[in-house]
Amino acid sequence: MLKTIPIEFEAAAAVHRLDVMLATTTLARMRGLLARPPLRGGQAMFISPCNLIHTLGMAYAIDVVFVRRDGLVLKVARDVGRRRMRGHWGAASVLELAAGEAERCAIAPGVRLPLGAL
Repeated sequence: MLKTIPIEFEAAAAVHRLDVMLATTTLARMRGLLARPPLRGGQAMFISPCNLIHTLGMAYAIDVVFVRRDGLVLKVARDVGRRRMRGHWGAASVLELAAGEAERCAIAPGVRLPLGAL
């Protein structure tokens, strides 16, 4: 079982909360969301270090947020379907969310997430 921590951040003049599973070991990063139940609203998986993801073997779409080491969002790939790859060379880590959650939480390039110290 992965360690889960709550994070709060401000975006679009509102405070948002996510329960974030930490995938920071080699095995946890390799498995990611594979063979896990789909993420629900308010849940996310933080994969670090990581700057490239795939959805091979997944049965559902996800939002993928590419984050710099200091927590600055560099890119958001929304509604990434099955059998796709997404990446960003400047990213140090990735936050994966249920499809539509990035928009609901107003996560966009330039938003700073409290993920830098994880």
